Amino acid sequence: MNNESTDELRSEYDVRSLQVRKLGQGRKRFGDTVRLEPDVVKAFPDAEAVNAALRYLIEIAEHSANLTHRSGNVR
Repeated sequence: MNNESTDELRSEYDVRSLQVRKLGQGRKRFGDTVRLEPDVVKAFPDAEAVNAALRYLIEIAEHSANLTHRSGNVR
C-alpha cells in the first residue's frame, strides 16, 4: 500500500489544522464550543463557572421578561 493519500481533496481545503478529540464526553459532538476573549477568560476559572454565570444571566432575563409581561408593558 502506498503511504501517500489517494484522496482527491481540493487544494482550497486545508485540513492540516484540524484537531481530533480522542477522549472525553464531547468527542462526537460538534459546534458546542465557543472561544472566549482573553478578558473574559480571566474572569472565570473554568467552564463550570462560565456556565453558572450564563445560567444566572438567563434566569435574570427570564424573570425580567415575566415582570415586563405582567405589567402590560410588552415591548
